[in-house]
Amino acid sequence: MSDARVRPSERVQGLTARATGRLPVWLQLRLSGRPQIVIDEQTLDPQVQLLLAIHRKRRPYGLCHPSPAEARARFRRDTLATAVTKTSVGAVRELEIPGVDGCLRARHYAPPAADRCPDLLVYLHGGGFVLGDLDTHDEPCRLLCRHADTHVLSIDYRLAPEHPFPAALNDALAALRWAQGNAATLGAQRSRVALGGDSAGGNLTAVAAQFAARGGYPPVAQLLIYPAIDAMTATASKEMFGDGFFLDRQDCDDFLHYYTDGTGVSDDDPRVSPLRATDFSGLPPALVVTAGFDVLRDEGEAYAAALREAGTIVLPRRFPALGHGFIHMTGISHAAHHATIEVARDWRALLDSTSS
Repeated sequence: MSDARVRPSERVQGLTARATGRLPVWLQLRLSGRPQIVIDEQTLDPQVQLLLAIHRKRRPYGLCHPSPAEARARFRRDTLATAVTKTSVGAVRELEIPGVDGCLRARHYAPPAADRCPDLLVYLHGGGFVLGDLDTHDEPCRLLCRHADTHVLSIDYRLAPEHPFPAALNDALAALRWAQGNAATLGAQRSRVALGGDSAGGNLTAVAAQFAARGGYPPVAQLLIYPAIDAMTATASKEMFGDGFFLDRQDCDDFLHYYTDGTGVSDDDPRVSPLRATDFSGLPPALVVTAGFDVLRDEGEAYAAALREAGTIVLPRRFPALGHGFIHMTGISHAAHHATIEVARDWRALLDSTSS
C-alpha cells in the first residue's frame, strides 16, 4: 500500500482550499474559470464551484486510479489534509468488536451529556465499498455526535476488492447486532440503536435495514446520506452530473466492479440495489439526504418516495447548492459545514419523533 501520510504539498493544498472561503463571490467564480453553474434550476455554491475546479485540475483521473490501494491512500491523505480543529465531543475511544470473520475496528463517540443520551448511531462510512476508514470519517461522526446529541459507533468494515460482496454487508449486520446487544456498555439503550451512513455506507444502511427488519431486529431509524441505491436505472441526475463533478458515472462503475465482480451477484439484486426490493413495508423511519449536484441524487429521492409510499416515516432533505461528498468538505466549505450540522439536527428531530 502506498504512503497514506499527508505530504507537505498536500497540506499546503488543504490550506489553500480553506482560504478560498474568504474570497469574494465574484473572485471565486472568476478563479473557477466558468460562469456560475446553474443546472436543473439549481445554483452551485460559488466556493464549491471553485473547489470543484481545483479538484478536477489536481485529479483529472477517476477516484479508483491507478489502483484501489493507491486510491485509498490518496483519499485518506486528501481528507486529512483539509482537516481543521476537531469538533469537540464528550469522549472518543477505540474499540474492537466481533465481525463475521474476525474483529472489526470501531470508534465510539460519546456526546457531552452522554449520561442523558439513550441513542446510538452505528455509522458506515462511504467510499464506494473501496475507500474510507475511521479517520476519513472522523469529523462527520464528530459533527453528528455533537449536533444530534447522540452516541456514534463508526465501523471499519472490510473493503473491496480484497473483500468483495457480501463482506461489507455482513460486517454491517454484525455491527448492528453487536451494538444492539452491547448498547448499555456504550451508555445507550438497546431499543435506541440506529443505523446510518453516506454514499456506499448509505447503500449498506438501506440493505442492512431491510435485512434487519425482516429478521426481527430493526434499527430504530436509518440515516441515508446521498446513498447509492440503484445501480441499474438511468436517471436525470446521472445524465446531468455524471461527468465533471465530484463523483462521475465511471467512478460508480469502477466501485461496483470492485465490489461485485466475480461474486455472482447481479447489479439489480436488492442486496446491491436496494430500490429493487419488492417490499418496503415495515422499514425503520428514515432521513434521506441528497445533494443537488450529485449523480446519485435521483435514486436517493426515489428511495425516499418508495419508503413513504409503503408507509414508512421519511424525512427527505436536499441541499441544492452542494454536490456529492459534502460531509467531507466541512473543513474547507462554509456551506458544507452548515449543511452537515443541519443534517445532524434533522437526525435529532427524526430520533425524537421515534421516542415512545
